[in-house]
Amino acid sequence: MSLLSARDLIDRANSDEADEHHHPAPELELDHLDTLWLQVTGTLCNLACLHCFISCGPKNDSHDMMTLDQVEGAIGRGVEEGVKEFYYTGGEPFMHPEIQTMIDMALAHGPLTVLTNGILIDDEMAAWLGERFRSSRYSFDLRVSLDGTTPEENDAIRGRGTFEKILAGVDRLVDEGINPVITVTTCHAELGGEAGRERFFELLRRRGIDKPRLKFLAPFKIGREERRDQGYQHYERLQEGDLDDEARQTLQCSSCRMVTAKGAYPCPILIEEEDARMGDTLDDALQPIELDHPACYTCFVEGVTCRT
Repeated sequence: MSLLSARDLIDRANSDEADEHHHPAPELELDHLDTLWLQVTGTLCNLACLHCFISCGPKNDSHDMMTLDQVEGAIGRGVEEGVKEFYYTGGEPFMHPEIQTMIDMALAHGPLTVLTNGILIDDEMAAWLGERFRSSRYSFDLRVSLDGTTPEENDAIRGRGTFEKILAGVDRLVDEGINPVITVTTCHAELGGEAGRERFFELLRRRGIDKPRLKFLAPFKIGREERRDQGYQHYERLQEGDLDDEARQTLQCSSCRMVTAKGAYPCPILIEEEDARMGDTLDDALQPIELDHPACYTCFVEGVTCRT
C-alpha cells in the first residue's frame, strides 16, 4: 500500500525540513462506516504488556468501562449508519461483568469479533461462547493475542506465566468448536519473517488445530512500546501527497470508527492521543480526519489493519 520507497525515507530524514515543523498531513474522508469498534472495558486489563500502545493494565482507568446503555446506543447508531461488523476490545473485554449481555447485543445486529488475551476464558465461559458461536445468525470470532512460540518469547512481553495461560484459553475455545485467530505483534523481529510465522503454525498444529488462523501486526511505537523500544523519528509522519486513491480506500480509518466511554475516535490505536478525540458520540466522528499522528505512518507503511 505504501508509496514511500526507502529512498523517499532517506531523503525525508536527511532533508533540511525534516525537523519539528512538519508538512501538512493528508486528510481522509469517511467513505462509509463499515466497522464499529467499542472499547468495552476501557483501558482496564489483567495484563500490562510491554508493547501495549495504549498502556492498558490493572490500574489504568484513563478510559472507563462502557455501560450497557453506552454500548447499546453506539450499536444502534452504527446500525443506522450501515455498519457491517462490530469489534469489542479493551483492555481485556472478559473483565467486564456484563460482557455476555454485550456480546448478545452486537450479535443481534451483525458479525462480532472480541479481542482478548484468553486468560479469563475458563471452562464455563468457553462453553457459553461455544453455544453462541453455534447458534448466532451472524459470525462470531475470537482473536487471542500471543507474542511468541515459547514461554521465553511471549512472557518477556506479556508477563511471567502468560504463555501457558493464554494457550489454555485457546485449548478451551478449540474444545468448544471455535478456531480463534491468534494475533501476533512482531516485537521479536524474527517472528515477522517466513520462518518465524511457520513456527506459529507448527505450535498450533501441535495443539490439535488443523487449520491455524494467524494475524501478524507491526508494533506501534506509542504507549509502553515507545518506552520498551523507541518512539517515532521526527520524519515518520505522513505528508500531503503520500496517499493515492488505493491507499485512501485501503486505510481502515476510511471505513471505521471507535467509541469508548470517553468519546469517539478515528480508530482503536489513537484513543490515548487527546487531540485524536473527535467528540462525545459516534455522530461527532462521522467526518474527515487528518492523518497527523505518528501511528498513522505505521498503518500506511506497514499496510496495517486492525480488522480480522
